[in-house]
Amino acid sequence: MVFKAKMIRILDIIISSLSIIILMPIFIIFFFLGWLKFRSPIFVQKRLGINLKVFKIFKFKTMITNSYQASHFIKKKDIPKYGEFLRRTKIDELPQLFNVLKGDMSLVGPRPCLLNQKKLITERKKRNIFKIKPGITGLAQIRGVDMSTPKRLSKIDTKMLKINIFDYFKYILMTLKK
Repeated sequence: MVFKAKMIRILDIIISSLSIIILMPIFIIFFFLGWLKFRSPIFVQKRLGINLKVFKIFKFKTMITNSYQASHFIKKKDIPKYGEFLRRTKIDELPQLFNVLKGDMSLVGPRPCLLNQKKLITERKKRNIFKIKPGITGLAQIRGVDMSTPKRLSKIDTKMLKINIFDYFKYILMTLKK
């Protein structure tokens, strides 16, 4: 178990570092465009990570300032066309590679929840989901299950507790295909 965790951490560091280097032109372009659109291109939000540790997640900003920040409650008017594009293409998620590099997240794992998602937190506690690092992608994202269905999501997240190296790469490839 410890070896598997260390191996995944090493892969996280290597893959996120290489991804940041390769994608740097995209980071620069969307940082600049976000600056023009919002005057603050990076969105920072508190999320729950491993062992219920609070950390700050990074994303490219996609919504107008002062909008409700939970994706399944967002009003259409709060997301400009630029933000829609970032969300549809998942470019808004790219800054999370820095969360992976920092060690707050893994590339693969259950999505980190908001501090106010009490039902989801309760369901994940029941199933020990907080024993692993949250991820940028995972089985729930591949299956299209979001945080609006806490019980269903946490049941799928339990499969992430037993992730192996094969699944790690499989989920990354499935995400890239999607």
